[in-house]
Amino acid sequence: MTSMQSSLKYDLVCGRTRKGLPFRCSIRQLLAKCSHSTSEATAKDQNKSYLQFLREKKIVPESDPPNTKDVNILYQFFDQSRKLMVLTGAGMSTESGIPDYRSPNGAYSSGFKPITHQEFVRSSRTRRRYWARSYAGWRRFTAALPSAAHRALASLEKVGRVNYMVTQNVDRLHHRAGSNPLELHGTVYTVVCLQCGYSISRDLFQDQVKILNPKWASAIESLECGNPGSDKSFGMQQRPDGDIEIDEKFWEQDYNIPNCLQCGGILKPDVVFFGDNVPKERADKAMEAAKGCDAFLVLGSSLMTMSAFRLARAAKEAGVPTAIINIGETRADDFVSLKINARCGEILPRLLEMGCLAIPGIS
Repeated sequence: MTSMQSSLKYDLVCGRTRKGLPFRCSIRQLLAKCSHSTSEATAKDQNKSYLQFLREKKIVPESDPPNTKDVNILYQFFDQSRKLMVLTGAGMSTESGIPDYRSPNGAYSSGFKPITHQEFVRSSRTRRRYWARSYAGWRRFTAALPSAAHRALASLEKVGRVNYMVTQNVDRLHHRAGSNPLELHGTVYTVVCLQCGYSISRDLFQDQVKILNPKWASAIESLECGNPGSDKSFGMQQRPDGDIEIDEKFWEQDYNIPNCLQCGGILKPDVVFFGDNVPKERADKAMEAAKGCDAFLVLGSSLMTMSAFRLARAAKEAGVPTAIINIGETRADDFVSLKINARCGEILPRLLEMGCLAIPGIS
């Protein structure tokens, strides 16, 4: 039990005061007892305005707002669980301005094909193209902020409503919101050597690229950055992994890629590219959590990657309730017990305003 949960146990026991009198409150009120926050009204207004901008740019898929029935059903799903596992996908981050692959206006809709592990390893030209475009898009990629969905999920986690979280996303927005999920597909914030396994931070790698390519880096950095998803971001198109479309003339010639400082080997972002496998230890850890939970919730994922789908399938086979919040079809629609077609950022924050959910471990 965390220190915050201990303090909640002292003052509030699942909706009752210490004297046993009824006490109805929201999770947001519980959190207010444990921390100081900035103006929520301002944050809501800013989020609403930014979400409208992303809709206009077609980065966030179209969907009707969740109705009261959907919110109530999801509330009950949370309230009845004591060991809830959450699996998140790209639909969590589209509301932060990071495009996805599979939505109607996602990267695949324009004919884009993501780089594969095999291509990256065997072709120096492919690596040069990847790192040049990724370097160009890094500033814009890291400018993305946690969405309302990230923040609401972190709040639910803080009051003990989420027992274990796994994310397919590589953007670390969950971490910036206050969560610490298992990163199933790794993260672009770390760069690793394929030969010796030595790793460095992405910021250090960016500095090395700048040193090796001062004129090129200066030209890129002089361009206006703009908000994630905006036309001002180099006038180019962002990709889900932080890559950005850029003309070949910028990277085809005279562009140098740093090698491993320890052994001189090939450096790669510490992410699972298409065609590669999730490290066994990480996959086993996620599978153990899926088999041991008492409820399984998918947020913003179509579950088209096998590494994610097998977790939902394992939870279902273990006989626990499974639910999905996602816009559009998913690979698990045929067997989940609850499917809500909604944006995560529009339904999760509404849970925080509802009556106090029971807090696991407090009795």
